[in-house]
Amino acid sequence: MTEPAVTTERQGRVGLITLNRPEVLNAWNGDLNRGLHDALVWATEDDAVGAVVITGAGRAFCAGADLSTGADTFAAGAERDDGDSTAARTPTLLPWHVPKPVIAAINGHAVGVGATYALACDLRIAADAAKIAFVFARRGMLPELGSHAVLPRVVGMSNASDLLLGGRAVTGGEAAAMGLVSASLPADQVLDAAIERADVMARLSAPVSMAVSKRLLWQSMGVDEMQVLEDPLFAWIAEQSDSVEGVASFLDKRDPRWNLSADRDFPHHLFP
Repeated sequence: MTEPAVTTERQGRVGLITLNRPEVLNAWNGDLNRGLHDALVWATEDDAVGAVVITGAGRAFCAGADLSTGADTFAAGAERDDGDSTAARTPTLLPWHVPKPVIAAINGHAVGVGATYALACDLRIAADAAKIAFVFARRGMLPELGSHAVLPRVVGMSNASDLLLGGRAVTGGEAAAMGLVSASLPADQVLDAAIERADVMARLSAPVSMAVSKRLLWQSMGVDEMQVLEDPLFAWIAEQSDSVEGVASFLDKRDPRWNLSADRDFPHHLFP
């Protein structure tokens, strides 16, 4: 029997959601996206869940998009042989929509969508040695999930520019120093620490007070407005040749040969 891509369980008042594709470092695909959607609905609707922890099975949190189909992973959002298109892998329900605290227990590497999904959580606790990287520009793609609004507010404009434009990886310790995560700990302590933090919130803070405060905090970041800008730009960039070259060069272990011009090919028509 096939293991589910995402599992859920309740530990006291804490809902634990686990990305469950450890054999591929919890790489993101349609099954994982759908599983996370269902898990967030469960966490939202179950009044016995007062706070949520999201983590990864095995040694990674999420290694980013599943590149098993090769260089055409993002190109034109094309339908794959298994019916898993780019569109099918884009989440419509995110941790910030859940009216309860959501903590990312980053037990290992969080790359690409693994990093932006963790950024959509209210708090993050990371393993000291975990690598966190927003590698989109290095793949000819665009950071998404409102990260252009959230990341500068969390780490400051200079650090956000470094992470989003340069795509370099930082360790959990570096992420804690810049405020990207609340704390970094040895890997075997991360999940317990996140569950303990969630349990305290669930037991001692009033549910509606937390829900209203959370909504106000996220609205102050302008994430909804940013996604309105990001989503068509993400779709446009996915159709360009650089999205093919970015993945191909990564798989070939070589420097990319970009084709587009920042001047001539800039999508002015998609900006207000």
